Amino acid sequence: MDRSKSNDSSDTSDTRKAKKAFSAALRLLSRRDRSETELRQKLEQFGFSRSAIDSAVAKCHEYNYLDDNRYATERARSLMRTGRGVGSKIRFDLRRRGIDGTTVDRALETAEAEFSTDDILRNQLLRRFPTFNYLTAEDREKRRVVGFFQRRGFSLGQIFTILKEEPK
Repeated sequence: MDRSKSNDSSDTSDTRKAKKAFSAALRLLSRRDRSETELRQKLEQFGFSRSAIDSAVAKCHEYNYLDDNRYATERARSLMRTGRGVGSKIRFDLRRRGIDGTTVDRALETAEAEFSTDDILRNQLLRRFPTFNYLTAEDREKRRVVGFFQRRGFSLGQIFTILKEEPK
């Protein structure tokens, strides 16, 4: 009889911990969307057990609060829309956040269908370097501008094609 009482209190304790983990997950997801890996890492940092984390993540999936496909697509769109990344930069960013390769490829494909990388590069060039002229710029300035765009994931060929266009 003592054993059953011990198991019952253990079950309610586990249930209580799972509810606390779910509440913490909701607080984290209310601030911003996250990948499943990011959410798991954050909950681990808060000291929740593996079973409580698994329960909270399962519940988040059940309520559709957590969706790596949606997260990856929105993250890729956001990076492209703001000009902070394209192609390889987005791929690296999403992989670092725990998104699997096929989901990354799908998200990147969706975002690239919506945004033209050439237009993004042109807009960023006008916004960040309005007086830059490739033909008259010094080598140091050229390296600085090219490096800026490379760090955002643009290919060298694409960068030079846009930079060598006639200024409008």
